Amino acid sequence: MSGSRLYDGFVPGRFPIDAYGNGGFRFADMSHRGSILVLPSGIKAWPIGSIKELTDEAVEPIFAEADEIELLLVGTGIDVAAIPGKLRERFREAGIGLDVMQTGAAARTYNILLAENRKVAAALIAVG
Repeated sequence: MSGSRLYDGFVPGRFPIDAYGNGGFRFADMSHRGSILVLPSGIKAWPIGSIKELTDEAVEPIFAEADEIELLLVGTGIDVAAIPGKLRERFREAGIGLDVMQTGAAARTYNILLAENRKVAAALIAVG
C-alpha cells in the first residue's frame, strides 16, 4: 500500500472499500495508512489505533451525520472488542444500530450494504 493520504483528511462521496491490511485501506483509486470513518458524506482519516482509544470526540463525526445513518459497522481490528456501554447508549439514543466485528468483516459487510443503498457507515480500525 502506498503512503498516499486522504485529501485534507477527507474524500467526499460514497465508495466501497477495495482492500484493507498493511496498516490501512484502499478505496476510490487511492490508499490511506491508518484508520478511517466511512460516512455518508465521504471517507475521513480517523486517528484511532485501537478500541481503547474510542472517545466521545472520536465518534463525533458519526453523530454529525446521524440522520443519514441507520447502522454503524465497527471494525475493531484483528480481534472483536466491546464498545464501552456509555458509547453504546449514545448510539442507541441517536437511533444508530451498532454491529461490532473484525475490520475485514466490517469492510466486506459495508460494501454489501452500500451496494444495497442502505444508510450504513463504518468505523474501521486499521490492521497490520
